Amino acid sequence: MGCPSDRVQEGGIGACLMATPRLVAECFDAMRGNTSLPVTIKSRIGIDNQDSWDDFHKFISTLYNAGCRDFIVHARKAILRGLSPKENREIPPLKYDFVYRAAAAFPDARFTLNGGIKTVPETQAILKQVPAAMLGRAVYDNPWLLSDLDQAIYGDAPAERRTVLEHFRDYMMTELSRSTRLKHITRHLLTLFQGQPGARAYRRYLSEHMYDDHADITIFDEACQLVRPMHEREANRLAGPAQERSQYV
Repeated sequence: MGCPSDRVQEGGIGACLMATPRLVAECFDAMRGNTSLPVTIKSRIGIDNQDSWDDFHKFISTLYNAGCRDFIVHARKAILRGLSPKENREIPPLKYDFVYRAAAAFPDARFTLNGGIKTVPETQAILKQVPAAMLGRAVYDNPWLLSDLDQAIYGDAPAERRTVLEHFRDYMMTELSRSTRLKHITRHLLTLFQGQPGARAYRRYLSEHMYDDHADITIFDEACQLVRPMHEREANRLAGPAQERSQYV
């Protein structure tokens, strides 16, 4: 219940459903009755003029009473007329306090806060208030942020780009063998080296070649070669003098 686009609204779904919490509760109950999987509710904090704390509390209360205990909240309201979906992700102000207050009001429910989170410190601050945070655009713009988060929050060892690329390349080869077009895979990799030397050349090369009808894995390998210099030290340490080095690190 987050998308405010006109097309979604015409179907009676998306953010406009926040105006009918009882209907949402009925949908939740129907889904829960037909699956053993957990059913979660993702919403905004309000829509249009129904954007007060009392409005949001009433919405959560209705679903809580229906049995929902897992809420994911984009902490902005949605403006259903006058703003594009993109503008709705940026213009309505963030109100994290609504989510914090809801978590305090329903202590046995799990609240995940979403919206505008861009850094590790911001995530850590949010996790002091609620049990979970959801990052979307920040991770899509800089996938390596996930490694930084894993280190800071879970104490994991730093991810090695070489290892990640090897695993993903195996996945790419499998998909290509199934006739998946390269562009459908690599369009999600354009920001893989965000902020690193060579990232722009890598991104440009992929953008210029991945749409070719006969584009294959060599396009990805050649793009990765453009960022190889910054990884030479890591490759040397991992591979060692007696081992063959990966061509796409």
